[in-house]
Amino acid sequence: MIERRDQRLALGGTITFDDALAWREAVLKEIDRDGLVIDLAGVEAADSAAVSLLLEWQREAKTRGYALRYANLPATIRSLAEVYGVGALIPTIDTPPTDPA
Repeated sequence: MIERRDQRLALGGTITFDDALAWREAVLKEIDRDGLVIDLAGVEAADSAAVSLLLEWQREAKTRGYALRYANLPATIRSLAEVYGVGALIPTIDTPPTDPA
């Protein structure tokens, strides 16, 4: 499920290998502006396919010239991203920015 609220896409349900292709296509259609936030608070279950999708959506947004961020990453996705060493590549709005010093 995807619900559009201005600059925010709220995702809900499961993001797993079984439904990754459908999620990929549905979200790519919605990446149409700078500053979009993908809110994952409604995601009930996820596996490593979700991490791959987050990275793909990020790449596609960048290709289109847009900045994209994520909110409310489920612990499962956050943990998998860290295990795979890609956590820093997934920009979130609920993580304070690092000090450039």
